[in-house]
Amino acid sequence: MGIQGVGLGLRPVHYSALLEGPRPVDWLEILTENYLVPGGQPLAMLERIRERYPLVMHGVSLSIGGTDPLDLDYLRAVKALATRIEPGWISDHLCWTGVGGRNVHDLLPLPYTQEALNHVVARLLEVQEVLGRPLLIENVSSYLAYRQSELTEWEFLSELARRADCSILLDVNNVYVSSVNHGFDPLLYLRSLPRERVRQIHLAGHSDAGGHLIDTHDHPIAEPVFALYEAAVAHYGDVPAMIERDAHIPPLEELLRELERVRAIAGARAARAAA
Repeated sequence: MGIQGVGLGLRPVHYSALLEGPRPVDWLEILTENYLVPGGQPLAMLERIRERYPLVMHGVSLSIGGTDPLDLDYLRAVKALATRIEPGWISDHLCWTGVGGRNVHDLLPLPYTQEALNHVVARLLEVQEVLGRPLLIENVSSYLAYRQSELTEWEFLSELARRADCSILLDVNNVYVSSVNHGFDPLLYLRSLPRERVRQIHLAGHSDAGGHLIDTHDHPIAEPVFALYEAAVAHYGDVPAMIERDAHIPPLEELLRELERVRAIAGARAARAAA
């Protein structure tokens, strides 16, 4: 089953609703780490869900920008899960998550230097060789910038995708959050990424902390993010898009209403293109 149209992040609270009646979404994204187990109820439910929906895998533990050695046991477990469920693709984040064997359980931004770029390219090539497939790399939201940076985030991500021959998971909410926090033009970010590399789009809600925004995934999509998504659709075309919701998760029906707006934006662009 191919990945196209609109999807949702799979959350256990919605298992039953997704397995009953007509299929309400086109595809689902799973959190990879939730299913890296040898058996049990999570995998049993996932096997049932994959019979109805195309799936993609989204991880948070790769730490592609870290300086610790790559966790080969983790990568082998990810590969085994992918062999089992046959996802459309696997994705993770352009970040680091710890140092010295200590995981801080956060997606931390990198200094955008040539040295860091060389480091991440080499690690990403190794990861893709172990997995036996290309990866999608997602831009993260950030709340600080490094004085050492020599490139913009979009320049770094574009060059990474080219040199490592990977694709991009464009998180539109993260672009907006970071643009407010750092004062850059989010439209410039969108227009600077290579069109042919953007393969998936994330949409989510955020929180206003007064003076800066935080990517919390616990609110509906904000109006400026919808506007930025419209610009992304106009620029990139028909890219599969989905909603992430990780806290204050509403009933599935509420998320589906929000997803219909996503579908309508994509549909309107397709209608204009056809005309």
